[in-house]
Amino acid sequence: MGKKVEIDAAGVYYRQLNEQIHTALENGADTVEIFNIRGQRYIGNAVEGDVRFILHGVPGQDLGAFMRGPAIRVEGNAQDGVGNTMDDGTIVINGMAGDVLGYAMRGGRILVRSDVGYRVGIHMKAYMDKSPVIVAGGKAGDFLGEYMAGGAIILLGMDTSKPEAPITGRSLGTGMHGGVIYIRGTVPRYQLGPGLHFEPLTPEDTAFITKHVRDFCTEFGMDAAMVLDADFAKVKPFSHRPYGNMYVGTN
Repeated sequence: MGKKVEIDAAGVYYRQLNEQIHTALENGADTVEIFNIRGQRYIGNAVEGDVRFILHGVPGQDLGAFMRGPAIRVEGNAQDGVGNTMDDGTIVINGMAGDVLGYAMRGGRILVRSDVGYRVGIHMKAYMDKSPVIVAGGKAGDFLGEYMAGGAIILLGMDTSKPEAPITGRSLGTGMHGGVIYIRGTVPRYQLGPGLHFEPLTPEDTAFITKHVRDFCTEFGMDAAMVLDADFAKVKPFSHRPYGNMYVGTN
């Protein structure tokens, strides 16, 4: 049977909090539940293996950065940089998340119940047999999927604090040269970054969306059939080198 450790983060500086976390893991804990988080940074940073974190409050920047394997669940919102360069594992946020979520992410999955900020999925990439996935239940800010090179983003546009806003902001997928973005509903063509286009869904796309949306709905107690009862737009780049003609000596 696993060992669980509980930590009260109230008034604890982020360095000391992370020292407590690593001490718990070194002493054999496989579940760490932390209460009263108020912006402490780097929780779960570079942690490997079959470890579970349950976080109450609002974790600070770079939650789960560089992690390889753990499962993190946040009962609340999260700040910027969630999953920065994460290699594997799962992050579930029962609320909103900030900017640059999934920066350079190369494996694992991030599920966010509500809205996400700017430049989500920037520099996301597939790595060997790994292909990262981000599912957000709300809306996204500008530059979603910027410079994306692999993996997938699914944006549902449902649970949002901005009902009047478009489902994505400006310059969707600017510089994107790999991977795919699926959006529930319609997106005006003018919102696409240069070199992107809409493609019809294939049976493989439908199966992929169905799997991840069902998992998403299980995490947040939603009706998957209702969420899937809608059209999805598929956004892909025309080329894997969208700016190749800008450089001297390239074709």
